[in-house]
Amino acid sequence: MKKLTLLLMMLCLALLNTNSQTIELTFSALNNADWIQLDSIKVMNRTQGTETVLHWPDTSLILYHVGIQEAVPELSTFQLYQNYPNPVTEQTNIKICVLESDKISVQITDVLGRRIISIERNLNNGCHEFLFKPGNAEIYFLTANWKSNSHSIKIINTSSGNNEQCSLEYTGTGDINNQLKSTSEIQDFSYTLGDRLLYIGYADELQSGMLDVPEFNQDYTLQFATNIPCPGTPTVEYEGQIYNTIQIFNQCWLKENLNVGTQVNGDQNQSNNNIIEKYCYDNLTSNCLTYGGLYQWNEMMQYTTQQGAQGICPSGWHIPTDEEWKVLEGAVDSQYEIGDPTWEEFGYRGLDGGTNLKSIVGWNDGGNGIDKFGFSVLPSGILHDDSGFVLIGEYGLYWSSEEDEPGIVWYRFFDYENPEVLRGETLSAQGYGYGVRCVKD
Repeated sequence: MKKLTLLLMMLCLALLNTNSQTIELTFSALNNADWIQLDSIKVMNRTQGTETVLHWPDTSLILYHVGIQEAVPELSTFQLYQNYPNPVTEQTNIKICVLESDKISVQITDVLGRRIISIERNLNNGCHEFLFKPGNAEIYFLTANWKSNSHSIKIINTSSGNNEQCSLEYTGTGDINNQLKSTSEIQDFSYTLGDRLLYIGYADELQSGMLDVPEFNQDYTLQFATNIPCPGTPTVEYEGQIYNTIQIFNQCWLKENLNVGTQVNGDQNQSNNNIIEKYCYDNLTSNCLTYGGLYQWNEMMQYTTQQGAQGICPSGWHIPTDEEWKVLEGAVDSQYEIGDPTWEEFGYRGLDGGTNLKSIVGWNDGGNGIDKFGFSVLPSGILHDDSGFVLIGEYGLYWSSEEDEPGIVWYRFFDYENPEVLRGETLSAQGYGYGVRCVKD
């Protein structure tokens, strides 16, 4: 009978999760393998043009599928904030704010509804912080009751389970201002399934950006390491060649231009023949070894138009979208951050993103970069459909996998004369050969 009751409870929980109209997004951050504290998280809806900001210790955002933000408790009464960090590694902080002095009760239960902790305490007007140390359960629910108000949060536990018993300790008062501002902004944020969201995490003076189209509850970890091999993936072996990787905040890129496929002469089009084909500048194999191959857009995409397609990249990697290029540009520019409106413009944008991404050698007329982030853009030149191979030593152009409209695709342009990065577009069928960089899924 006990097994049957447990099975029914688990089935009910699964049905509730399946039919839920909400999506819970939870954020944490690492610098390489070390946990760091996020000061705030900006969430931008790139589809609808809205945004909101979460301020520490808030690291969770709950969205309705239908595009209406979950109702936020009245600011004039009582607020329970999502624990930070969540998931929990060893311990986590919980903040409760009240605007009138009164008694509060707090209960912590497990997924089966068993009461683990129950306390009562008189709280003065303001914000108050508690420290929770979990036991061995993977999920806890904390419910706080104040006067006629009751709010709950879900706590996810990923610790090693060294604590045999849970504990909840009052640690003192906190600041209400950031929490009130965050709650007010969230009320104006909307989401519909299929919208593309941009998450920007801030820690001290650093920022890290991530794109996603969430459909289910998600726990995101923003990476703040930069100019190091990608943690866990320092190199990639692909078609007989070893590629180095480079971590630039939350994005992991191949450090070298892709050089894969069978070489064909520049006077012929690459074709859909189940063989990856590449151009080498001036039809010299040595130039492919130095600069990577040059590819027509359709060949690079392997004859699909799906943005973010794997194309000719290794498994687990893909052709960067226009949006992913924007995140990179904002991450490396010293003046315009991730999500700044300047990255939506055509032509040269930003201040010094090109200089910061270009290699320190190889560019004509003193046009070398400083390669601040290890991306090492090379002046690989292009194959022009009319002029043949041109501009080696002066220009480096890279495809994106994203169309502005059918048949017109975005690219990025680096040159020896300008410190910025140019965002342009061209016909996908034009026949130009550009370079390719791959970004990790």
